[in-house]
Amino acid sequence: MLIYLYIIFAYLLVLTAFNFYRSKKIKSQEDFMVAGRSLSMKVMVFTLICTWIGSGTFIAGAEYAAHAGWSSLWMPAGAWFGIVVIYFLAAKVRTFGQYTVGDILENRYGKVARVVGAIMIIIAFTTIVSYQFRAGGLILNIATGGAISVATGQAIAATFVILFTALGGMVAVAHTDLPNGIIILLACCIALPFVMLFSGGADAVVQNLPATHTAVFSEDFGQYPALKAGGYFLATLLLLMGIQSMYQKFYSAKTPKDAKQAVGLWIVGTIVVEVVVVAIAIYAASIHWVDIKEFEVVEKVKQEVIAEKLDPAMSLDRANSMVSVMQAKGALKTDQISNLLAKINADLGSVKTKAELLNVNVGLDPAAIVLKAAEDISSGFKSPGGKTTLMSIIGLIAGGLLLAAACAVVLSTGMNYLLSPTTNVMRDIYQRFISPDASQSRMVALQKVVVTIIGVFAFLLIFIPTVKGSKISVLRYAYVAYTMYGVTITPALIAALTWKRATKAGGVASIIAGASVAIFMELVIPHLFPSILKGGDPWGIPGIYISFIASIGCLIIVSLMTSPPEPEELEKLFPTEKIA
Repeated sequence: MLIYLYIIFAYLLVLTAFNFYRSKKIKSQEDFMVAGRSLSMKVMVFTLICTWIGSGTFIAGAEYAAHAGWSSLWMPAGAWFGIVVIYFLAAKVRTFGQYTVGDILENRYGKVARVVGAIMIIIAFTTIVSYQFRAGGLILNIATGGAISVATGQAIAATFVILFTALGGMVAVAHTDLPNGIIILLACCIALPFVMLFSGGADAVVQNLPATHTAVFSEDFGQYPALKAGGYFLATLLLLMGIQSMYQKFYSAKTPKDAKQAVGLWIVGTIVVEVVVVAIAIYAASIHWVDIKEFEVVEKVKQEVIAEKLDPAMSLDRANSMVSVMQAKGALKTDQISNLLAKINADLGSVKTKAELLNVNVGLDPAAIVLKAAEDISSGFKSPGGKTTLMSIIGLIAGGLLLAAACAVVLSTGMNYLLSPTTNVMRDIYQRFISPDASQSRMVALQKVVVTIIGVFAFLLIFIPTVKGSKISVLRYAYVAYTMYGVTITPALIAALTWKRATKAGGVASIIAGASVAIFMELVIPHLFPSILKGGDPWGIPGIYISFIASIGCLIIVSLMTSPPEPEELEKLFPTEKIA
């Protein structure tokens, strides 16, 4: 696998040189933030795909698919519906032609909406960037067979993402997305048949995984599976419809027509990639189900020992009892149970102290399931004598492409989500309230500094839990970030673009209510009142429902209770002439 490491670093060096070259052409704020509004439809399509298809798909989505099976498609399906909605708004957004979502919010709701919206975008996007770094660490760890630790890999990924973004801004982001997007599409389509073949064929899922993997609503969803599925659908729907990174791409298009056409092709590419990644994850999980369960059991034991709820010397007994519970729930086949017990007894049998337990690294983290699939098909098609065959060469290429695709999504999504909040800092806070007359050169230079600062902070969000040995779930990071952003920004933003009756007071009330309730449901309750959690949610009800109802309710009720906006306030977003 070291050959993949060399290829990855060679590709990164090529991109570094490219971005140094591109950076010399950046002269203004418009160049850095929206690529001089010069992106063609072709570049737009791939940069939109790369903005959305990130480690949320290759890591969080794959982790979820490994646990829940085909029902995990409820999560990406929300985005597909959201893209359809965005299709009808893309031309209007490009015609408005500003820089951030904050420009729209202030136009309809005033300064307070702009500032609160900017703060929530910065928090949510910094979280999203942090788990891109985690994904980069997992990729380098797999590619080197463990020679590079996840922690070191995170640092390497952070370095390149921060460097590329600071160098070229949107110019670097969009033009890096073009080759990355091509790699992602090719890799997914080529790798899937090889993963299916390696797993034993189309029936491998039924033969090796629990029946819940083919259910419409998996039991893995929590206390109320249908509600949880709807919660995931709603989270990605709201994020997609309001996500600033997409709106910045629309601002960067040459024309409103280019923006709208790009969205039409974007939905096709997104559906293909997300369905294929889920399929790859499920078939790979059918090969490594015992390894996934061992990782799950050992990690739970570690967390109980760290929390001082379990004596380290009792680790083996506790692990065996967990396996018994899994057996009772039908999570394992008969032969898998004996295999898992043998592995656990071998790995935990001699553990007596906390230090010994924490040094046990076994099983397979489901977050790395797609990366493991790449490793499988790269080395799994040699002849019994170990000789290289045509099939093994093709498998090596397919595995390399899949690993390259995972690397590409980390770079592209990390850059997109790192650039976006720095634009809020510069446009919505610094330029709007601190230095309105700042020169173009000063704006570009300061934004590069802000890119570095936010990038380092995002790295610390994932580095500190890694050092402390805390449980890290990319899926959880993603869900919280999606929820926070979706219920805070999206209702007010979509209303600003589509509902003339929305008022300043209604918009501000929606943003504040959505943010407050989301923080309470997703962050306060899990830490201060864990006893009321059922299946990971307060009272078993996904917090996004309550947060969304609060946000949309305040928007509608307060708007209807206050005076409608004046015609001149609506002119920029609802011009009398028809949008091309």
